[in-house]
Amino acid sequence: MDIASASRVLITGAASGLGLALATQLAGRGCRVLGTDVHEELPESLRGVAGVSYLKLDVTQDADWARAHAWVAEKWDGLDFLFNNAGVAAGGRIELSEMDQWQWIIDINLLGVARGCRLFVPMFKAQGSGCIVNTASAAGLVHPARMSEYNTVKAGVVALSETLFHELKPFGIHVAVICPTFFRTNLAQSLRGRDEASQRSAAKLIGTSKVTADQIASVVLTGIEKNRHIILTDREGRLAYAAKRFARPVYYRTMEKLSRHMAAKD
Repeated sequence: MDIASASRVLITGAASGLGLALATQLAGRGCRVLGTDVHEELPESLRGVAGVSYLKLDVTQDADWARAHAWVAEKWDGLDFLFNNAGVAAGGRIELSEMDQWQWIIDINLLGVARGCRLFVPMFKAQGSGCIVNTASAAGLVHPARMSEYNTVKAGVVALSETLFHELKPFGIHVAVICPTFFRTNLAQSLRGRDEASQRSAAKLIGTSKVTADQIASVVLTGIEKNRHIILTDREGRLAYAAKRFARPVYYRTMEKLSRHMAAKD
């Protein structure tokens, strides 16, 4: 999939993390980028990034999506890339999770992606071209203990992406799904839940990672240009996914060992 200098790009969750890195790198290539996020005004992080416009878009709100669609149709008369990137984090032991926490992460991480896809697919079909890039996680492919909510919604994003990959291919539309492991971002700030020990562990893994959002974004853009469907961004994710697919007993032993280690700390 060619990322041309004049490509028209919409990114959700563009004010920080991977979304910001993607917006900056794509704008640096000469693309026209509409960065969106939940902030009413242009976030400080996006100020001064040439080639990036901004619009408030809460991915749980149909009215915000409709406004973004109208903006794209009026300003650009179409769209080339839709990055469904906005997301939050939650996790912990299942008995400590609460249903409002489940609903919160489903609304943002899964239904937010579904809203973007269903709204822009008719535009892509009318054009006969386009690319949808959904941010999932390695947690959508391999499922460690104490991450029930996060694993579930990210697996849903992977399933949705694979479904649309096949469904939309006859219309000239490519669908990719990004599956990174832990990388340095502010995702830990969104963590919710009553399991404080699990939250501290997740925050440490995110905060101490040596991999940056800029590095992940570079791998993502290369993966898109190579027409990859599942974009595994790092060695750890590739090894874990390969183990699950081709060495299931080893994968299960590793997961059991990790789970017992966590249980011993309770």
